[in-house]
Amino acid sequence: GVSCLTAGMPGGEYGELGASLPAITSLNASYSTSLSLPSPYLLVPPAERKAISDVRRTFCLFVTFDLLFISLLWIIELNISSTIWESLENEVVHYNYRSSFFDIFLLAMFRFLCLQMGYAAFRLKHWWVIAVTTLVTSVFLVVKVILSNLLSQNAFGYVLPITSFVVAWLETWFLDFKVLTQEADDERAYLAAVNAACERAPMIYPRAVSDGQFYSPPESIAGSEEDLDEEGLGRRAVTAQEKEYVRQGREAMSVVEQILAQEDNWKFEKNNDTGDSVYTLEIPFHGKTFILKAFMQCPAELVYQEVILQPEKMVQWNRTVSACQVLQRVDDNTLVSYDVSSGAAGGVVSARDFVNVRRVERKRDCYLSAGMATDHDAKPSSGRYVRGENGPGGFVVLKSSSNPSVCTFIWVLNTDLKV
Repeated sequence: GVSCLTAGMPGGEYGELGASLPAITSLNASYSTSLSLPSPYLLVPPAERKAISDVRRTFCLFVTFDLLFISLLWIIELNISSTIWESLENEVVHYNYRSSFFDIFLLAMFRFLCLQMGYAAFRLKHWWVIAVTTLVTSVFLVVKVILSNLLSQNAFGYVLPITSFVVAWLETWFLDFKVLTQEADDERAYLAAVNAACERAPMIYPRAVSDGQFYSPPESIAGSEEDLDEEGLGRRAVTAQEKEYVRQGREAMSVVEQILAQEDNWKFEKNNDTGDSVYTLEIPFHGKTFILKAFMQCPAELVYQEVILQPEKMVQWNRTVSACQVLQRVDDNTLVSYDVSSGAAGGVVSARDFVNVRRVERKRDCYLSAGMATDHDAKPSSGRYVRGENGPGGFVVLKSSSNPSVCTFIWVLNTDLKV
């Protein structure tokens, strides 16, 4: 199953590997045991979070539009009956509450200054500022329409008061029902994620673990020198070909364990908003290897059962995969799979197929699935797909020592697309 990201990696550039980050996010969302978290706030420390949210920025933009639109309407009104300078003198210098539109412009300026200071400069999380601006606007406009003779002057006697009134209430609705509500939800979700990561919480399953057929290999004891053919009491390799598959699986597992042991040497390449990161590492005889690391909000056991033990399910959470099939279960720890990756880059990279041997091991603090390219009589290379080859790679699920409801997911990828 480690081949299935490869369609998005022409030329081996890590930038293309970023296309696989949504697969991690999709997997996380599928098996999450906590709240559904908005991605910009998912497990991002407060110091690294955006200074102003997207929805608040949109609100501030709308407040600016309010001032500019009222100003535009007033300028047009000044040019209707006489020159703009004469109209300015009449409405500003010789201001008359009953006939001037200048105060409606000042009202828009009052809303702009109060709201931008309150919600952009000071980033208030309360509605009292907009309550004051909307109340002042509403009372002023109602009194002005009743006492003035604006309605008898021209069409702007209707347009300016009505527009100012409607826009003020739209701002109130947007702040109260969109900005403050969404930011409060984001904050609660962020705090819940922090608490889930820092405090011991019970396992909560959003749905039952799949009833699909899967095998569970015996636990491997770290440092054991026993012949691995003796593990377990179930299926064992018998033929020479099966024993070769087991040897290849052990080789891939050894390389993956070496990669994990060299985490200090991983070279950071990129990450996304949720904190999923891409690293690279040069491996002797195998070249550049890509490593994706992500925090998962679900128990390690669940990821192990649903992802590692059932590679066929990869098509459900990784959109770069069009098919994933188990060809043969060699023993309790080893299987051979056939994977087909979707085309990428608008057809520039055609679909590839892969035959991989995979070895699965359980240990006290993690679950591992390591694999590499192999051959199998059931799926010889054909003209339908270009046959790609995977170097040693796979999945690693690390248990959390403090919280059983979260884990760390590592994806190791080394692929030759045979372009």
